[in-house]
Amino acid sequence: MRPRSPGLLLLLLCGLRAEIQEEAIRAMVGSDVWLSCTYPEGNTFDLNDLYVYWQISVPGKQNTNSVVTYYLSGNSSAGHVNNHYKDRARLSLDGMKQGDFSLHLHNVTPQDEQKFNCLVFRKSLELEKILEVTVTLNVAANYSMPVVSGPSQDEELVFTCTSTNGYPWPKVYWINKTDNSLLDDALQNSTVSLNARGLYNVVSVLRIGRSPPVDVGCCIENVLLHQNLTSSQTEMFMGTKDSITEDPVDDTQDAVNPPVLSVLAVLVVAVAVAVATGWLCRRRCPDRSYAEHV
Repeated sequence: MRPRSPGLLLLLLCGLRAEIQEEAIRAMVGSDVWLSCTYPEGNTFDLNDLYVYWQISVPGKQNTNSVVTYYLSGNSSAGHVNNHYKDRARLSLDGMKQGDFSLHLHNVTPQDEQKFNCLVFRKSLELEKILEVTVTLNVAANYSMPVVSGPSQDEELVFTCTSTNGYPWPKVYWINKTDNSLLDDALQNSTVSLNARGLYNVVSVLRIGRSPPVDVGCCIENVLLHQNLTSSQTEMFMGTKDSITEDPVDDTQDAVNPPVLSVLAVLVVAVAVAVATGWLCRRRCPDRSYAEHV
């Protein structure tokens, strides 16, 4: 009897076993990916002789599977697939004729991080399972370059590091750029949250005492991508409560020079006035000795 639904077919086939092939692949969020499931002998197949299933396990429900997509000759899979994969998962009919039952998954999301099972049966062999492949899909997304703000004007230096839209869960480190040593984890408090896109945002706060010059940096590690991003901002801080400066400047000259310049300016003006006054008097006043002589 020919099964009328994929659920009924799964019940009929649950007792069948075959050697399982396993592999793991990685895909970036937003990309397209092929999940490989190929028959090793390189045979050709009649599509009317095939039942092909791609499915995933339902989280929290043991031995319960959800259909990603499937092929049953003469049946449409539109009403039976998981809504999350509707219009995103497809099989190639031409490929299946050549023994390639790979799944093409469009626009990968973080929720696609699953174990996908490919099951292939032949009706002419009394529904014998001829192929089973498990593909573990690991999903990744690049974190934004971490940005450090601060320090706050407080009893201690407080820095805040932010990075967004990454996957999977990040590791956060604060470093002393002076010698590239890691700062104590006890000095930091990191909060990781899931945003609307299913990606992670991280905010890390570092609190350190006022001490000799400290050059700090924030590092976000994406373990799956073997990637470390370090903040480009470099801050040099002096350990005084009343002043925080990146590049201390000797302002002694600035404190002395303005009064000196003011005195010199007054002297120049006074000399100029005296010269001008003398010149005017010489032109306007009569020569006393000359008048008496006359």
